[in-house]
Amino acid sequence: MVATLGVEIVEHLDHLRACARSLARDRNLADDLVQEAVLRALVHADHFRRGSNLRAWLSTILRNAFFDEKRAQKRRTQFADAFATLPASTKGEQEARLTMQDVCRAFERLPAGQRTALALVGAEGFSYEEAARRARCTIGTVKSRASRARVTLHRLLEAGEDPAANDAASRGLWRRRAA
Repeated sequence: MVATLGVEIVEHLDHLRACARSLARDRNLADDLVQEAVLRALVHADHFRRGSNLRAWLSTILRNAFFDEKRAQKRRTQFADAFATLPASTKGEQEARLTMQDVCRAFERLPAGQRTALALVGAEGFSYEEAARRARCTIGTVKSRASRARVTLHRLLEAGEDPAANDAASRGLWRRRAA
């Protein structure tokens, strides 16, 4: 049935093209509509009743394809309008991540006391008094350790030293001495 219907559809292609051009007023869209209508007709060939008007059935399918396309265009336009006010691009996060990795590597190179003081005061936001109580040392010790840690971190990051490379080099020296 589909094969014979296909032959009959070919006979109506000129009419379908004319209808599509009058609906779409755009040659490319009209060609797409005819193609969509023929595809839908072949897929749903079992819905066509022999003896009924094939031209009218195909025209209805074409008209419905046109309406579907117009609804889709409207949705795309609304979607595009909604996002038109957004910036064209966003800044990448790669540099921030790399900087944070450098900070973490440099932080790991600090002596344990300085790391603890800086973590308590800087990262966790404790007062010097609370940090001293948690670290079980005097306030002056926490202040000096946190200050030295900041200076050392700043020096490592400003110098552009790769903390990972320095760690590897220092581990290599340590292994050679231990051997």
